[in-house]
Amino acid sequence: MEPIVGADAIQKAQVLGWEVVVKKGEFQAGDFCVYCEIDSVLPEKPAFAFLKPHGMRIRTIRLRGQISQGICFPITVLPTDIEIQEGREVTDLLGVTKYDPPMPANLAGVAKGPFPSFIPKTDETRVQVLQDRLDRFKGEVCFLTEKLDGSSVTYYYRDDAFGVCSRNLELLPGPKNSLWKFAEERQLAEKLAGLDQEVALQGEIIGEGIQGNKYGIKGQLVYFFNAFDIQKHQFLDFDKFQGLLDRLDLHSVPVLDKGYLLSNDIPELIAMSIGKSVLKPVRREGLVIRPLKEQIDPAGRVSFKVINPEFLLKYE
Repeated sequence: MEPIVGADAIQKAQVLGWEVVVKKGEFQAGDFCVYCEIDSVLPEKPAFAFLKPHGMRIRTIRLRGQISQGICFPITVLPTDIEIQEGREVTDLLGVTKYDPPMPANLAGVAKGPFPSFIPKTDETRVQVLQDRLDRFKGEVCFLTEKLDGSSVTYYYRDDAFGVCSRNLELLPGPKNSLWKFAEERQLAEKLAGLDQEVALQGEIIGEGIQGNKYGIKGQLVYFFNAFDIQKHQFLDFDKFQGLLDRLDLHSVPVLDKGYLLSNDIPELIAMSIGKSVLKPVRREGLVIRPLKEQIDPAGRVSFKVINPEFLLKYE
């Protein structure tokens, strides 16, 4: 717990790697609390009624100059008969869901089915809850990329079939769908079919009609950040990923550093995320940090997403 300069009624609390503004005196250092991350959507219950004017969604805000990300509740919001245990997941118990931004019409398309089970989804965990993993991999040689503000897309070729997917669905071809349009313009089906391995490419589509087109792009472009070997069920190392994109004449997301030694200092990483986009001098959404050589631990793929809080304050 820390004071906020010029504020008598509120304080700054640190929960995991998050900084959160709380009422003064509501918590003491070391207390248990129920913490809800930004982009959590809470149910319409009396305890959460104050969020109704905000659509029940928790956002990044600034109070008395202090950025606050998330909300802390006393443990009294939980049923009285449950065991209070540090780290316990209470999402379903409270009825909390995750905010999912509406899909632009030019990306939504007609669903062919759910997202393929043989490819990992592109969801990343924010670095603020990954202190243990940061500690384990401190000093690992990593590459830094800019996280672009667009919409996720996955292209794959498997069993002689080409597929196009949005974040959560596989899509049927359609003349008005920008994901399919890009694939056809770049002959992705033919290019992926010509490889000696079955691959899924994952990227971010940006441009007109997508997230306000912050980068001022005419039409739409896809910048790729993953290549996944479907048969081996593993992501390609950085050098092989870049080599594959060169071979296919495709672009990666902006690479900012190829020799970054991973720090386990979360405030330092958040400070690094604040800056301008490589594509246009607007606030960048953040950074993604990954080892040059793919790493897997018990929690899965080693990857760190660091969102720029200044970006969230401006655009969310």
